[in-house]
Amino acid sequence: MTISPEPGRVPNTMQAIHMHQYGGPLVVETMPVPALGPTDVLVQMSATPLNPSDLMFIKGRYGLNKPVPVVPGLEGSGTIVAVGRAWWLRPWLGRRVACGAPEDSDGTWAEYMRTSFHRCFFLADTVSNVQGATMIVNPLTAWALVEQVRKGNHRAAIQTAAASSLGQMINRLMQRFKLPLINIVRREEQVTMLKEQGAPYVLNSSAPDFERQLGELSHQIKATIALDAISGQMTGQLLNAMPHTSEVIVYGALSEQAAMAHPGDLIFKHKRVRGFWLSDWIEQQTILGIIQTGTRVQQMLHTDLKTTVQAGYPLAEIEQAISHYKQQMSGGKVLLLPGLHRTNAVAYQEQAMQ
Repeated sequence: MTISPEPGRVPNTMQAIHMHQYGGPLVVETMPVPALGPTDVLVQMSATPLNPSDLMFIKGRYGLNKPVPVVPGLEGSGTIVAVGRAWWLRPWLGRRVACGAPEDSDGTWAEYMRTSFHRCFFLADTVSNVQGATMIVNPLTAWALVEQVRKGNHRAAIQTAAASSLGQMINRLMQRFKLPLINIVRREEQVTMLKEQGAPYVLNSSAPDFERQLGELSHQIKATIALDAISGQMTGQLLNAMPHTSEVIVYGALSEQAAMAHPGDLIFKHKRVRGFWLSDWIEQQTILGIIQTGTRVQQMLHTDLKTTVQAGYPLAEIEQAISHYKQQMSGGKVLLLPGLHRTNAVAYQEQAMQ
């Protein structure tokens, strides 16, 4: 049983991007609107971004392999148009939310998505659907990772993939909290970009003396924690460069390689490597804590946690959207706009803010 605010508002079928095998083609198909469990909500999707984790998921390398066929997409925004039979969900009807996909079923790249109420964050009136669509994966991750630095009483930190949207958020948050940060990028123009944003320490991993610079600087500012989005050989380089008893938190695998570490660093220098997954972090928070964090993050979506949007595409143009994103991954987010035909993302954002 579901409850809808307007009889007949929710159709029986919807358009969605379907993947029938990992690594296979993505096709737009008509499929049934999902049924709801007792504590589920149905979100009519307004906007949903492409993230590196989505591309990894499509390849079957994300670590969260759902049964196929499946609708991809990890986050988005929209309006709750139906709820399960739990009576206390009724006030949720008609509310705009940022939402995360369930771990065991279809994701956000569709006109409608079923998800659990605890994967939704009410959006403030000052936050557009476009801004809300990218609130979870990057802003919440940035907040949670910087929290690891602060709660661990680390005097300074290192981060890889610093020119990414998430990396720039981490850089701004670390500056807000007055914590030194070594930013690692791979191109000289990215060094210039981050220094223009006020980052004092930016290293190019393509430089011939990168490892020497990293070692000297990490000891100089006592960077004892690293936030690693790359994995592979980079994990070992970070460990080797940092002082004794340091740690690397691996939260991504842009290299698509296993994290490497020298046994001597782990055994004799008491260093360690551990993983971070946002879903686990959210589950560990109290209800009050996650509400407070969600509120604080939304207040910063216009500043430190701001996401730049470079383009928007309808579902039917998924292949063009992916190609665009792969060519300019550091240029801002590419959004899918379910239910809309060709649109301009900037105009859409202006409309959503009215």
